[in-house]
Amino acid sequence: MANIKSAKKQNRQRIRHQERNSAQKASMRTAVKKLRAAVAAKDPKQAATLLKSTTSLIAKLGRKGVIKKRTSSRSVSRLTVAVNRIGK
Repeated sequence: MANIKSAKKQNRQRIRHQERNSAQKASMRTAVKKLRAAVAAKDPKQAATLLKSTTSLIAKLGRKGVIKKRTSSRSVSRLTVAVNRIGK
């Protein structure tokens, strides 16, 4: 346990940040699951609308450092390719 005032504050901040990050990652995973379900159902219209919101969310988390930038870029790319495959 931290004894110094600044260390206690940093610990409180760490807990808040951890909770926020895990909640954001969970919402990202849910969005990706919904998108993958739409792709599996071969529903191009729903997949296209979900793709826009999902890629926006993933990119935002990449910019904020919740997930790594290259990971977010790779995820967006793979999801886009999957949606484009069913669109044809």
